[in-house]
Amino acid sequence: MTKYLISFPAAAMVLPDGDLEAVSDASHAVVQEAKDAGVWVFGGGIDESVPPVMVDGDGTVNQGTYPQTAHLEGGYSVLELPSYDAALEWAAKIAVACRCAQEVRAFAYDPAS
Repeated sequence: MTKYLISFPAAAMVLPDGDLEAVSDASHAVVQEAKDAGVWVFGGGIDESVPPVMVDGDGTVNQGTYPQTAHLEGGYSVLELPSYDAALEWAAKIAVACRCAQEVRAFAYDPAS
């Protein structure tokens, strides 16, 4: 089976006042559904209060990140699914729960992962 990254940027989730709890409940329900189905691998949101750093092979730590990922934020789910169509179905469920469109990407096959 293939692992899929289903994600959205934080700016895509625009909610009316008072809807955050309902969205949180709905997204937790989809996560539980994925766990119950045995397809959940991992998920979560980027904690924007923790600044990114770059770590070199010698252990040197530098503030910042690659320019193309300087604004990495939002929510991410990794699901292991039998098909691309199944990934699209789960992305639609997450889109309903989070009230925003989801991006779907497939991880390259790695027999060691």
